[in-house]
Amino acid sequence: MFRIGLGEDTHRTAAGGPLVLGGIEIPHDHHLVGHSDADVLLHALTDALLGAAGLPDIGQLFPNTAEENRGRNSADFLTAAYAKVREAGFSLVNADCVVAAQAPKLSPYKDAMRHRIAGLLGANPLDIGIKAKTGEEVGPVGRGESIEARAVVLVERSMQPH
Repeated sequence: MFRIGLGEDTHRTAAGGPLVLGGIEIPHDHHLVGHSDADVLLHALTDALLGAAGLPDIGQLFPNTAEENRGRNSADFLTAAYAKVREAGFSLVNADCVVAAQAPKLSPYKDAMRHRIAGLLGANPLDIGIKAKTGEEVGPVGRGESIEARAVVLVERSMQPH
């Protein structure tokens, strides 16, 4: 049995770097604002995986009101969520992700993000797609006020739930 999950996230930007996206630090004069490290790509991917397995979303599992999540590395959210997905009897087939940011240009970092995410999920980097888009100077993304990410995943039931 196959299931698809979709996740998305948006965080506003603020002066001061570095920018954390896809589990890596990207040199930039702005960072994302959030209760955790605000990595929109890992947040979108976390929600996509949870949704595919029919589990509660990232906000329910890792609330931004919980002190233990303040400043937390979003890689922790992704790996903990994927452990729950595995416990529910599913394994990742592939993920496809889109990040929308006016700046910085993300193309030079896509391969590093792909490898970092694959490492976190125990996946083949070829099974992780990363695309980068700009906001074409339109809306909050285009004005550099926010960065957005979307992720879709395909999971396969690998065993009966624990």
